[in-house]
Amino acid sequence: MLKQLLSGLVIFFAAGLTQAQPAAGVEYRELPAAQPTDSGDKIEVIEFFWYGCPHCFNFEPVLSAWAKKLPKDVQFRRIPTIFNDEWEQSARAYYTLEAIGEGERLHKPLFDAVHTGSRLKVANEAALTEWLGKQGVDTKKFAAAYRSFSVEGKIKRAKQLTQAYKIEGVPAMAINGKYVIITDNIKSFDQMVSVADYLIDQSRKKGGSGAQKK
Repeated sequence: MLKQLLSGLVIFFAAGLTQAQPAAGVEYRELPAAQPTDSGDKIEVIEFFWYGCPHCFNFEPVLSAWAKKLPKDVQFRRIPTIFNDEWEQSARAYYTLEAIGEGERLHKPLFDAVHTGSRLKVANEAALTEWLGKQGVDTKKFAAAYRSFSVEGKIKRAKQLTQAYKIEGVPAMAINGKYVIITDNIKSFDQMVSVADYLIDQSRKKGGSGAQKK
């Protein structure tokens, strides 16, 4: 009797594990054509985000902790999604901070400023500059880079990637130029990174990096 019970439990848990495995068309979709990646021979993971998105703000602590533990064969990067002028200003702020070497230090504080306290409007250049000055940023250096050729090029690329990956909302994650997580069917942030782990593993089994950037 005990043997039968244990066998039943094994079957039950095995079935549960099978059901928990992410499925194409449910938790993720595969792109018809792989997109070029910037990660060389590494597996590329992209987060598409917007500073004004409360879900992105709440996802950030989970995502950052997860990204710090990624294997050496995985490269993580963020892409500010652009749907309209307000989102473009958010992307401009992100890329300008990156250009002057302040991106990593101020990414989370900028999120905090937008969603707590003063409710900073990133699209308001004057308000953003004032806030940056209080964070110890050289505002003249920031202003010089704000509409630079380099930043304009990255904004253009972000628009292209938003369209190429068919991003409809944020936060969104793309894996290795091949997969995009379907957030409509994701119930928690932990599940989102779990699906990303699964897709990273699938990419590794299928040969590592996606279409190489030309």
